[in-house]
Amino acid sequence: MEANSELRDAISWLPDEVLGKILSLLPTKLAASTSVLAKKWRNVFRLVHTLDFDDSDLVKPEEGKEEWPVIRESFRNFVDRTLALQCGSPINNFSLKFRIHDVDVKREMAHASGWICNALERGVLEMSLSFKRKYKHLFLPSELLTSKTLVKLSLGTQIYLGEFPPNVSLPALKSLFIDTIVFGRDDLCGVLLRGCPLLEELYVRHRECEGAPFYISNPTIKKLSVYYEFQFARWDGMTLDAPSLVSLNYRDFALEEYTYVNLASLVEARLDIRYSKTIKDPDLSGLIIGISNVEILHLSPASADVISRCVEDGRLVLPVFKNLVNLSFGSYNEQNWKLLPYLLKQSPKVETLIIQGLEDGGYTGNVTIGQFQVKELHVVGYKGTAKELLHLKSLLAGTECIPRVRVVFPEDVVVDAATIFQTRRDLFTLVGVVSTEIVYFD
Repeated sequence: MEANSELRDAISWLPDEVLGKILSLLPTKLAASTSVLAKKWRNVFRLVHTLDFDDSDLVKPEEGKEEWPVIRESFRNFVDRTLALQCGSPINNFSLKFRIHDVDVKREMAHASGWICNALERGVLEMSLSFKRKYKHLFLPSELLTSKTLVKLSLGTQIYLGEFPPNVSLPALKSLFIDTIVFGRDDLCGVLLRGCPLLEELYVRHRECEGAPFYISNPTIKKLSVYYEFQFARWDGMTLDAPSLVSLNYRDFALEEYTYVNLASLVEARLDIRYSKTIKDPDLSGLIIGISNVEILHLSPASADVISRCVEDGRLVLPVFKNLVNLSFGSYNEQNWKLLPYLLKQSPKVETLIIQGLEDGGYTGNVTIGQFQVKELHVVGYKGTAKELLHLKSLLAGTECIPRVRVVFPEDVVVDAATIFQTRRDLFTLVGVVSTEIVYFD
């Protein structure tokens, strides 16, 4: 290599397969530019297995609407040339972000469909498609919904896909991500999900418009994430029918009812439920009973607030959480803290308790969790103030020795050796802690 250093650069000595993997880690626009270096690099680019196209990469801040036709044509030419350079070589990942303009929708979707089919013909495993055309009809190529190779598919955003064909078949698909897509009433579960016999992960996000699916049903999914960020009355409530589900991450506004919740295999649940301006008296009974077999439960301060109000108003009686061993609880008002002892009473097996908001969460020192055996206590957002220590002492009054306490300081709090020493001493005096872990921030 030293003898030929004047003739060839060091990286050119690497095998083509290695160079192809390196280029796959770069933005496609940059990776494709290497093809002009020499004939060798054209061959190397054929080995790139990840393609990422984003039309916003061509937009400059100073450009106005009059430049858009030129920009769109430039983007289309770039994608066409890039795909041609690869000569149909196999690819693993294909990502397309494309702004669809109303001037010539059919022509632009014809281009997009051609690119999608090109990737599908090359055995693509993961595909991410984001079309920006606010809540207008778009039609995906039928080949996308009958792919035999796709393992992961992402679709978005702010579009209406219209009626799905009845022959949807994605036999290898394991992960499906949907961002703000308006479906027909039964198209998600009755058509799309039904055509995914191996689906394990489903992510559904919906923002800023009506049309969010209120019925999610699938017998195979193990991980479900639902993020709804629009306040409107779904009179049918919410149905969650996923008997194989292990992990649930659910963020929504509280609904009038949860008509059917079947989560028989659930292990972990994260709830972030907020009050809606349109539904004054939500009923969470179906949801809370439906997750009562959970082992790990994370309740955001907003969720604690909604649950607390439902309990106080008599609309909810907490079930027994017979399997719960790890409870994470946050609060931002005094009423919510009164819910915690009730939760612990209904959770006889809890071993780890995670709390946050002792100083800034409305705690006034008049709530005690009582005789409660816990092996680990995590205090998140702890600042080490005298007020906070007093609140912790009041909350834990009557609790016996806790073997391990984990204290998480906020990022903006300076934690020196003296603070650590004092914190450990305070906690040992308070609850006879055997082991204390000090963490600056999570």
